[in-house]
Amino acid sequence: MAEIKEVVKEKYGQAALRVKEGGATCCCGSKKKPIGAVDPITANLYDEKQTSGLPLEAVLASLGCGSPTALAQLDPGEVVLDLGSGGGIDVFLSARRVGPAGKAYGLDMTDEMLALARENQSKAGIENVEFLQGEMEKIPLPDNAVDVIISNCVINLSADKSRVLREAFRVLKPGGRFAVSDVVVRGAIPPEIRRNVELWVGCMAGALEENEYKRKLADAGFEEISIEPTRVYKVEQAREFLSGHGIDVDAIAPLVDERFYSGFVRAKKPA
Repeated sequence: MAEIKEVVKEKYGQAALRVKEGGATCCCGSKKKPIGAVDPITANLYDEKQTSGLPLEAVLASLGCGSPTALAQLDPGEVVLDLGSGGGIDVFLSARRVGPAGKAYGLDMTDEMLALARENQSKAGIENVEFLQGEMEKIPLPDNAVDVIISNCVINLSADKSRVLREAFRVLKPGGRFAVSDVVVRGAIPPEIRRNVELWVGCMAGALEENEYKRKLADAGFEEISIEPTRVYKVEQAREFLSGHGIDVDAIAPLVDERFYSGFVRAKKPA
């Protein structure tokens, strides 16, 4: 568990530094990506209206696979928490939605990402935002502190997802909403094949099977649980990447095609 955490910190720290050097990031590899390049995971998640007025670095640092702020209900005056906030884009978008009477927290464990997010906040001049250093398995906020929890494809990286969901439940106010984008899997996939596809989908994506995700949310105490696919991945999109890792794409295609997807996961803490 500690080893996974260190790998995640290193990779996301490197991603933050690449953005500062003028490059972009991508989920599906560790190489620097030139500005304007896209990949099937992170491409076209935010429109120009959303990113208008935000620092370029906040946009380039997005390693998400969805747009939770576009799908979540966020009302003026509410308090929002983004788990694994990275360069801060979803925190800034949330802050706009909740307005000056509300607040948006960003939680990240990576020093470099937090530094980048705070620089982006300063450039954007957004005041109703606070970035916290910590882990989503132990959120540094009191019980019943936030109205909405969002996250952009970060929970899948945790080695203890049950604990993350219990912590999310704890810090939500009664009636609070869980509204995250995450990588999800349909059905059982052989471990060795799953491992290679996950390298493409999300670097180290320990994606939950959709029914297991729902069970873990229910075990944490949530109700009104649903998962809505927002971007389904075809194995053909990963042909070059997987072939480069010595994988026979045609052989595994029937086992994995359209089985991995970005999903919008909704749940509610009972009132």
